[in-house]
Amino acid sequence: MEMDKPLPYVGVTPLQMATTVAILVIGWVVTKILVGTFKRGLKKTKLPELVVEFLSRFLSALLYVAVILLAVSALGIGVGSVVLSISAVIGLILGFGMQDTLTNLAAGVWITALRPFDKGDVVTVAGQTGKVNAVGIMSTELLTPDNTLITIPNKLVWGSVITNYTRMPTRRVSVDVGVAYGTDLDRAIKIAMDIMKGHPKVLNDPEPSVVITALADSSINLQLRAWTKTEDYWAVKGDLTRAIYETYMKEGIEIPFPQMDVHIKEMPR
Repeated sequence: MEMDKPLPYVGVTPLQMATTVAILVIGWVVTKILVGTFKRGLKKTKLPELVVEFLSRFLSALLYVAVILLAVSALGIGVGSVVLSISAVIGLILGFGMQDTLTNLAAGVWITALRPFDKGDVVTVAGQTGKVNAVGIMSTELLTPDNTLITIPNKLVWGSVITNYTRMPTRRVSVDVGVAYGTDLDRAIKIAMDIMKGHPKVLNDPEPSVVITALADSSINLQLRAWTKTEDYWAVKGDLTRAIYETYMKEGIEIPFPQMDVHIKEMPR
């Protein structure tokens, strides 16, 4: 087989095909190396991991486009015509009103620039709750507690309210409990305070407190409020919930359940 003779129905020579494949393979390897080096270099700076991840993905996309253009050029096709064709396709997409790609890209830039969250933060955004896994060029990835990966377009992330549960170093733990009417409230509150002050992960500043939140139909509702480090939030909440129940039961303080008294009045015959 002559390497410089065009193949039938294809119009390119075996040499051009081999060169194109070599460019794609070498380009893929070089891109991986360059992006990896770039990423390691950024990690040595003070840039947040979220920004490092975004810039690495952006560089990767640019390099892959360059490799594809080189491969196309090796086939004997003018790069200028390819760029012109791509521009025409983009113009067609925009003409049909599908600007989501550019909107998501711009939103991704704003997210990484203003950083309403970092990688590893637990957030609620666009109605979804999870740990931030990555912010890409087009979308943001959240990982839920049950290990489900959720992908949200960046424009929805940037255009919605973002609740960040782990940005602050401390959080207040609130535990609601109801006691029966007639309960000695001073005693019930003191027991709750002792439980919170005795927990090793509850902070002394701000000081824990107990407040009466409602006089409900079947109970007087109390709320235990204790401050702890953000990473200890769920452990402290679970401990306090269990401790208040067990201690109240032991001390004879009734925790009533919702009930309704029905009085039947006999009608005269």
